[in-house]
Amino acid sequence: MAGGWSRDGAVQDQIDASVDDEVQRARSQLGNGESAAFCDECDQAIPEARRQAIPGVRLCIACQSALEKQEKSSHGINRRGSKDSQLR
Repeated sequence: MAGGWSRDGAVQDQIDASVDDEVQRARSQLGNGESAAFCDECDQAIPEARRQAIPGVRLCIACQSALEKQEKSSHGINRRGSKDSQLR
């Protein structure tokens, strides 16, 4: 149910577009090509099992974890205006 001047289904269209954008972003971050034998950051050997499991891997587990932790802290969903946050 839309309100005001928006048409019915407009909110769902926005949700679908947000989900599609996030899926596209995640797919763009997937590796491809040949995996590196050594980490680009710390120069440690990347285990063969990791290189086979993740095509195009460039970082060891420790460096990948640090990168993801940094990215997680810099990205977030602003939920201050959502109904869920107002109900708490």
